[in-house]
Amino acid sequence: MSRTEAEWSQRPRLAPREYVSTQIYTDPDIFARERERIHRAVWKFACHESELASVNDFRTFDHAGTPLVVVRGPDGVIRTFVNSCSHRGALVVREAAGNAAHWTCLFHHWMYDISGACTAIPRDQAYAESGVCKAESGLRAVRTAVRLGMVFVNLDDTAPAFDDYVGDAFEQLEPVMGAEPLEVIQLYRNVVNANWKLLQEVQMELYHENLHFVNRQVAMGAPGYFARKWKIYPNAHGTLEPMQQKYEVIAGWEQRAEKTLPGLKPGEFRIVDLFPDTCIIVRTTVMRIDTMVPFGPDKTLLESRGLGIKGESAADRALRTKHHNQYWGPFGRNYAEDVIAPEAVHRAIKEGGTPYGLFARHEDERGQDDVLVRSFYAEWGRRMGVAASDPKARAVRAAE
Repeated sequence: MSRTEAEWSQRPRLAPREYVSTQIYTDPDIFARERERIHRAVWKFACHESELASVNDFRTFDHAGTPLVVVRGPDGVIRTFVNSCSHRGALVVREAAGNAAHWTCLFHHWMYDISGACTAIPRDQAYAESGVCKAESGLRAVRTAVRLGMVFVNLDDTAPAFDDYVGDAFEQLEPVMGAEPLEVIQLYRNVVNANWKLLQEVQMELYHENLHFVNRQVAMGAPGYFARKWKIYPNAHGTLEPMQQKYEVIAGWEQRAEKTLPGLKPGEFRIVDLFPDTCIIVRTTVMRIDTMVPFGPDKTLLESRGLGIKGESAADRALRTKHHNQYWGPFGRNYAEDVIAPEAVHRAIKEGGTPYGLFARHEDERGQDDVLVRSFYAEWGRRMGVAASDPKARAVRAAE
């Protein structure tokens, strides 16, 4: 039966943890608070170490509105700095990636080495009276951690250490990513017209696999699919019990028994979600790391990296790339659909669609249970100081 406007606008008769207000996706004040209380306060996936393969290799990127540059030093250590000159704040490094032993700001030619030290100030004698000097003009260092080849950064110097933040959430990844060196073999960037949380939700609730033709055939038809259980870690990270899938049920696809990644059984699938905005998926022969860079409440940069084994033969790399792109390439059978659906949600709620989103599935924490999304929004609420079900309230109520 259809509903009237008053019925449609009513708060759901559910526990507060089982629904969210769609204001959390569209309100610019909420987005600004997220940037400070979540994105600037937690560890963020930046890149894979293979993207900094050689000494002096660097990459630039934005995180929580702050330009950063990450670089591999002569000692092999990966470091990160705020990409802003100590003099007047201009971008120091303007290239997306490259290799350089030092960086020079184009504005006044202040120079920095890749340890972040200021090494040259043109006509620095004029600063003698004020006391400005190279020794006190280095770039701002940003905390950096490398785990299983993945590089993470944190803008908050007082936040818990990376290992404490992640805990045991990588236990499913360690046998795979720790066995042989990996490298990025594909990198896609897609600006999505949707809130970043809608994209992360896609990775946290498997009820949406009804969206994908391939997943309905390959995953949902596999033995044990609905029996797998979620494991929730502190800080709202989560993993799902592995399962084996049969890719040969899709016409033209092989079973992928060849070139299975170390630590996996043929056909095996694993997934790890890291709060707030990173997902790592292992699918038999390839891996994918997704992370989001929110530009605003309604626009998000989705970065997707495919990984293969470093140094493998051209034939093996071609097969691995084929498998990656069948599923996750820009013209693959999965990637585009995972973008279209969040955009459809955001367009509707932005233009006056439903005021609430429901995460009320309970299946004893098994595959299509919404338990990880509920955990995500509990952590989101703890950090934001408001409940996702009632974000305009002053504080999270104890009952939630």
